[in-house]
Amino acid sequence: MNAVRRWLSIVGIGEDGLDGLSPAARTLIAQASVVVGGRRHLSLAAALISGETLAWPHPPQAAFPAILARRDDSVCVVATGDPFFYGVGSLLAQLVPAEEIVCIPGISSFSLAASRLGWAVQDCALVTLHGRTLERIVPHFQPHARILALSWDQTTPARLAELLVRHGFPDARITVCEAMGGPRERIRHATASAFDLDGIDPLNLVALELAASAGARVIPLAPGLPDAWFEHDGQLTKQDIRALTLAALAPRQGELLWDIGAGSGSVGIEWMLSHPTNRAVAIERDSVRAGRIARNAACLGVPDLTVVQGSAPAALRDLPPPDAVFIGGGATAVGVIDAAWAALRSGGRMVINGVTIETQAVLIDRFRTLGGSLKTIQIAHADAVGGFHGMRPAMPVTQWSAVRP
Repeated sequence: MNAVRRWLSIVGIGEDGLDGLSPAARTLIAQASVVVGGRRHLSLAAALISGETLAWPHPPQAAFPAILARRDDSVCVVATGDPFFYGVGSLLAQLVPAEEIVCIPGISSFSLAASRLGWAVQDCALVTLHGRTLERIVPHFQPHARILALSWDQTTPARLAELLVRHGFPDARITVCEAMGGPRERIRHATASAFDLDGIDPLNLVALELAASAGARVIPLAPGLPDAWFEHDGQLTKQDIRALTLAALAPRQGELLWDIGAGSGSVGIEWMLSHPTNRAVAIERDSVRAGRIARNAACLGVPDLTVVQGSAPAALRDLPPPDAVFIGGGATAVGVIDAAWAALRSGGRMVINGVTIETQAVLIDRFRTLGGSLKTIQIAHADAVGGFHGMRPAMPVTQWSAVRP
């Protein structure tokens, strides 16, 4: 059997250019028939390049067919730092088998920043905001947290400062690390509330040390966000019931939730907050509520939540199969439960809450035919009774949950 030829090399290069490359990395660049990279990377490696060059287009994926067409040649991709740490390496590995790739990584920006600050990398939250919505960093805003965030451009540090102030972290210490590892390296500090750094290099990483004020909005690590954190018109799964609902849905890493009759989107939002790889689709027929869901998702750090405006079951037709389904509204509509149950993956969970007698009847019937768990949840809160206080019960919630075989 012939050995597999490693025709694609990926070399990590830093701002120090050729000085930071090993002899093996230098050889891969020099012997390549075509060298692919950003214009900055191609400039840094120019003295070694003897073959053709291909600068990344926008988006970079547009160059992938040209790279794949050169399988009979030697192709070298030069990329920033560690190409498999928020880099192009993992994208290429989806198209080219690992045994056809040789990679020589450089030092990642995260490691460089941590070494400059004396931080332990394993104790930091590592985030990229390059090409991603800024609000994705919000769940990492925790007391005493240290965050290393790759910036999109020179505007990112100031935008982060504004976001930190809005969430109650005015005293957060912001360190902007610019052009690290090369002759243009610069490291500057400011607080979020007094951020005044200007002339920031587009190539930068932001390091955050968080100190929370008493009124900081910190996303808790357990489900059950305060109701007041959601913009809503009363169509909201309340905090206590929501926490129990998330427990019944049992989110797991990388799973997809359908939140049918989403209202304010609270259940789908908390599902996504349970793990950064989790996804959710909020299905809501009312256009005003659909817009409200998107705003809530962005404000609470999960801007990638998908909002589908439409009525179930028709709105479910072209959605990817879910790992879990929550129906908080519309369970009595014809065909909704059947369509969602049929789409649910084997081992997937369905949870339906109901407060009306009509919905309770539907859930009792499903319990009889499909099994699962049926329970009544009763919550009471202290309320004034004259000059004293008593426990005032909320309407009981009937919850049916089941696992699809």
